[in-house]
Amino acid sequence: MLTLLFDGIAYGMLLFILAVGLSVTMGLMNFINLAHGAFAMVGGYLTVVLTQHYGVPFLWCLPIAFAGAGLLGALLERTLYRPMYKKPHLDQVLFSIGLAFMAVASTDYLMGSQQQIMQLPDWLRGRTELFDGESYALGMGHYRLFIIAVCAALTVGLQFVLAKTRFGSRLRASVDDARVAAGLGINVNWVFAATFAVGSGLAGLGGALGAEVLGLDPTFPLKFMVYFLIVVAVGGTSSITGPLLAALLLGVADVAGKYYVPKLGAFIVYALMIAILIWRPQGLFVRKGAT
Repeated sequence: MLTLLFDGIAYGMLLFILAVGLSVTMGLMNFINLAHGAFAMVGGYLTVVLTQHYGVPFLWCLPIAFAGAGLLGALLERTLYRPMYKKPHLDQVLFSIGLAFMAVASTDYLMGSQQQIMQLPDWLRGRTELFDGESYALGMGHYRLFIIAVCAALTVGLQFVLAKTRFGSRLRASVDDARVAAGLGINVNWVFAATFAVGSGLAGLGGALGAEVLGLDPTFPLKFMVYFLIVVAVGGTSSITGPLLAALLLGVADVAGKYYVPKLGAFIVYALMIAILIWRPQGLFVRKGAT
């Protein structure tokens, strides 16, 4: 039982890092980017190629995956996404899902359709058993423990940046009223570009971390698109606390459901999502309006 909980938390933390960029762009920038998974796929493929073909250490690949996906996000935000900010949401959905299909086709052509194998360093392949032989035994995979530690540190850092730094206050001001923010000397275009790049970079980092756990092939952006949307819809987009809790609930429910009732597949996750959205249609955490 404790092992399932541990694996579910690790899975949920990974989903949070993958989806938090989408939460930021939807909640703070009011832009629906269904091609978000493509940036995660970029980070995953960068890591696989660098480790397998160029012998780059796995730990070095993580910041490279973040930077690579972030730079690609900044470039696309500058050239393709920015004109879509003021378009209706339906136009944004059709545009971004079209980009996702283009990413899938391009990756299939360049890298092939086969599943990619991630080669982890030896120190991340082991497993530690606690309370062995007891009913509450806990088996902790070293790689999943590493994922939890990295994602927890990123969560704290991201919350600090959004709530306590000048950039976070400029971002909130730009979202609340871009014209007034620009009049106060804030470079709104730069703030949005930096936010989009960081969100894309986090997706790339999540793809690098998740290639071994989730699997990596050209259909990755479409395969996990629904999971990203569930995290954002259930958690809400007014803060990162909601998506974090939603991702943890999703991870634990998915792992436990597949273990105890494997024939139901993802039904447990969707049933949980429906129940939560009936209870709180705006998500778990919603910023209260002024009264």
